[in-house]
Amino acid sequence: MQRSDPGEARAAAIPTSIDVIYCDDAIVVVDKPTGLSVHRGDDQGSTFALNLTRNAIGQWVYPVHRLDRATSGVLVFALSPEHARTLQESFNRREVDKTYLALVRGKPPPHGVIDSPMEKREGGPDVEAVTEYETLFASDIVRVSLVRARPLTGRRHQIRRHLRRINHPIAGDVRYGKGIENRSYRIELGLYRLALHAQRLSLTHPTTGERVVFESTVPEDLREPLGRAGVPEDLLGLQLR
Repeated sequence: MQRSDPGEARAAAIPTSIDVIYCDDAIVVVDKPTGLSVHRGDDQGSTFALNLTRNAIGQWVYPVHRLDRATSGVLVFALSPEHARTLQESFNRREVDKTYLALVRGKPPPHGVIDSPMEKREGGPDVEAVTEYETLFASDIVRVSLVRARPLTGRRHQIRRHLRRINHPIAGDVRYGKGIENRSYRIELGLYRLALHAQRLSLTHPTTGERVVFESTVPEDLREPLGRAGVPEDLLGLQLR
């Protein structure tokens, strides 16, 4: 069993509220902070993005996808079982576009496709797993780079595992990275969390059929370490197409 990283404790304070990005009669989109699980699973706590979202809008919500507990960013819920099924089918058909920002060790190639199968569920057989990535910035201050990643499939910890497989683990990853490197990121960058942010989500609305796009601003607990690494502010937003 991997020992917990002492720096994780600072990032592990469980949020007590959640910001709503968008809400209508079919979906609600929220800005999930790091340290918060989507719903009860491996986490035995009592506070989740699901119940914070329910409390925020005063209505029951239904999960349609997940973000890792340590990952921040755009998260969508449905407001009925029927809308949840429609959205889950869109995810299964790979009709939902997801874009993440990650700070990684070293300097990856300018762009690439990681096509490396992994199990869909722990202990299960390997299935297709594909992630596209683009290197946006390589730091001259610390040996890290900012990467934009697009998972074309939806496997557990897919981006984290794929980036480790090409020898560029995400900074602050206590499961797939190295403790000595994570300690140096805390000292040099003030990074006390996983440097992975779900920045953009594009999907077909379940009732209108229109393509909708939602974005999450990079939070301060990640923006500040990125700034210390020299990442320009203009790389932290997306030009919508």
